[in-house]
Amino acid sequence: MIVVVPVDPPRDGLVLSSLAETTPLSLPDARRLYEAATADVVRTVVSSGGELLVNYRDEETLPMDDGVGDEETETDAETEVRTLVTDALGEDVLEAEDVRFERQVGSTRAARVGNTVTHLLEEEDHASVGVLEPTTPLVARTEIDGAAMTIRRNEVVLGPAPAGRVYFACFAEPIDFTDAYATPELGTLATHGADAGLNVGFAPMLPTVATEADLCSTIAGLEARRAAGRPVPEATAAVVDELGIVVEDGPTIVRG
Repeated sequence: MIVVVPVDPPRDGLVLSSLAETTPLSLPDARRLYEAATADVVRTVVSSGGELLVNYRDEETLPMDDGVGDEETETDAETEVRTLVTDALGEDVLEAEDVRFERQVGSTRAARVGNTVTHLLEEEDHASVGVLEPTTPLVARTEIDGAAMTIRRNEVVLGPAPAGRVYFACFAEPIDFTDAYATPELGTLATHGADAGLNVGFAPMLPTVATEADLCSTIAGLEARRAAGRPVPEATAAVVDELGIVVEDGPTIVRG
């Protein structure tokens, strides 16, 4: 299975900006968390049986308000994403694993995902395509390889995230991607798959770091894995520790 990770250039105010509005994290803090989560996700994909394709947003698809994605940015979006992934994996791994970088095309998230998935299935003849959110640092190779097995029996496999969202969506056949990511994503994608006459399977649920509630769950997962002596996503764990992020009753995020 080819695993597509859609990555935004790591810019303050563009990535995980809602965390700066709802938690004590600043915009640079949120950007650091995004960079760390993305690093852990691409490392996990490379360690799995999947082929990594980094699908980046460029200036044509970035929002133009508040100076995000405008012409005054010192480096272009592709360079920022390539630098992030190269720092995470290293040049030797990039070359050995033949990691691909392709720009996203489309005016909406659903269109961009649909264009990429359909092209890979129909034009490049891949047997299956997975779209993995870069904000899911707790994902392990077992989830990726498990989805690759499940997609052999089901043409659509969805990895649920809390609040009806999806962190992983895998396809062996194209669906109608028009508004496919409308809230709730999980139900909408499943319905589109069923409407196309396809079998829909599911991967284990995992939190992301995209919302305060999910970040609380991710931090709890980090703590649980440490207590059990299990591997943790190193980049994300390091940033959480450096920022002093802890979970208190609510649950809510506070700075320790």
